[in-house]
Amino acid sequence: MSSQSFPPGPQTPPPAGRRPRVAVVFGGRSSEHGISVVTAGAVLRAIDRSAYDVLPIGITADGRWALTADDPERMAIADRALPSVEQLAESDTGSVLLPFEPHNREVVYSEPGSVPKVLGEVDVVFPMLHGPYGEDGTLQGLLDLAGVPYVGSGVLASAVGMDKEYMKRVFTSFGLPVGPYTVVRPREWEQDEKAARKRVVDFAADHGWPVFVKPARAGSSFGITKVEDLSGLDEAIAEARRHDPKIIVESLLRGREIECGVLEFEDGPRASLPAEIPPATAHDFYDFEAKYIDSAEGLVPAPLTGEQTREVQELAVRAFDAASCEGLVRADFFLLDSGEFVINEINTMPGFTPISMYPRMWEASGVGYPELVDRLIRAALRRPTGLR
Repeated sequence: MSSQSFPPGPQTPPPAGRRPRVAVVFGGRSSEHGISVVTAGAVLRAIDRSAYDVLPIGITADGRWALTADDPERMAIADRALPSVEQLAESDTGSVLLPFEPHNREVVYSEPGSVPKVLGEVDVVFPMLHGPYGEDGTLQGLLDLAGVPYVGSGVLASAVGMDKEYMKRVFTSFGLPVGPYTVVRPREWEQDEKAARKRVVDFAADHGWPVFVKPARAGSSFGITKVEDLSGLDEAIAEARRHDPKIIVESLLRGREIECGVLEFEDGPRASLPAEIPPATAHDFYDFEAKYIDSAEGLVPAPLTGEQTREVQELAVRAFDAASCEGLVRADFFLLDSGEFVINEINTMPGFTPISMYPRMWEASGVGYPELVDRLIRAALRRPTGLR
């Protein structure tokens, strides 16, 4: 039986004398819309404008691709309120249209009643989208169809990194340690709510209260509730299902929260110095408010022994490889009281706000914010399109 080869699509460098053009795409339809705008603002501020041309494209909450102002100052949190693409869009009706055929990278802007305007070619996309409809492989598939290179992981790794159930299944198959969990899928809840709820109660009985009830496919700690006993379970499930009809329930792991960044270098992925998230005080756990509004301080580098640092760095790179990631990952761990590291999750597009742990870990490792952004863009430009 003959085998068929699938050669990678070659990268087409920009014409001589033209800087590579980076489309920074942000916003989106998920509940993480606002923090995506904040993240994109930080990246726009850091991109070397002498090396790259930049095209900001925002996706509104209802899915319209909008041409936006290149104005990072308007993309920050103000008075504890998150910005939106709608506030930045140059028009309430105009749409940005991406090419849907390989080797055509011209972006077009269309306004009702007007002749479409060609905005020029895009050489690479920097997708600063968090959550479903952006970080989960959907946008990555669109860009693969168009043959446009992009920063970060491809379809498979992005989907695995978004779905906490399948992420844990992949990690387990590669021998990485994960904590106890159970999953309730939408059909199970709809067909027999009583049986689905009993499974969660039985899980808590086996592993002990409290438990964490989470949306299976969401980030930035949205929809997560720490449930101390049976009385809070129904409300927690309803809150998680408000973000995702599929939920995951995890047992409380007693130990220290450790994070580690992974970045793709020319010779392969490398791990940063790890960080530690100190025990929450004003917040019950490291939730969205703690991460982005109240500027929770992580310890960078984490106060670990040299052996512990090497171990968590090795585990982070193993997780990166297990999920077939590219570009970047933030891997989150628990260091249990027993001394064992357990991986909680990975983020294939972690936050890039000024207080985000991923850039802070690389800053401590000798890679400053502008260099970090540049390395990610250059890694995407090196990578062939198509199957790889």
